Amino acid sequence: MNIKNVPQSCTIVSMPEEEIKVALDIKPTEHLSNNKKEVKKTSKDKKNSFYTILLFILAPLFALFMIIFVFQSYIVDGTSMTPTLQNGDRVFILKLPKSFNGMIGKTYIPSRHEIIVFKKPSDPSTQLIKRVIGLPGDTVVVNNGKITVYNAQNPSGFNPDANTDYGPTLASTIGNVDITVGANELFVCGDNRGPGGSLDSRTGVGLVPVQNIIGRLWVRYYPLNSFKTYSTELNNVLKIQNLNTTYY
Repeated sequence: MNIKNVPQSCTIVSMPEEEIKVALDIKPTEHLSNNKKEVKKTSKDKKNSFYTILLFILAPLFALFMIIFVFQSYIVDGTSMTPTLQNGDRVFILKLPKSFNGMIGKTYIPSRHEIIVFKKPSDPSTQLIKRVIGLPGDTVVVNNGKITVYNAQNPSGFNPDANTDYGPTLASTIGNVDITVGANELFVCGDNRGPGGSLDSRTGVGLVPVQNIIGRLWVRYYPLNSFKTYSTELNNVLKIQNLNTTYY
């Protein structure tokens, strides 16, 4: 059997480079670009996840900081502060003045007439809201249906409820009290001055140590139609008191 070498014809046809890439489905530039995008996307996702976790950690810490040192929401329970505050009113109590004074080593003494929230001296788990009437060094006398305050500046005495926005709304103040307010103490009263209207310095609470103060009334925000701010002046917010000061 003879085997003949039969020449085979081979034809090479030139194809444009773009068509070769298409034919072979090779897209090197696009592939590298996609890799870069995936790397960037992964890095961005990691950053977003980090910020989300950080937010979840910091948000409750910030809220806790605000509640402890700046302000806190309360619901008024009872009628001891009527007609100024009603049962069920929602209020913000400002803690910043006391926190600020504490940071600089001073004792916070609220102004006369300010409404404060404090821990009941005989039961610190109970918090009360009352109005400041007597300050350190005052002698407070309750009789004949009214309060009289005596101090070095007013040896003849004065009515602390006179010439105030709340005074005309008060009922006759019951009680029979004659007491001198010591250093770092306050004499407080509810605005409901009638029989059984308020448990305060006249009727069993006694004098309130200033360290029991939680904060002072800042805003009544509910009901909305009764929205009101109280003592919003900057000097009251960041008030620094000296223990040797005589209070009016």
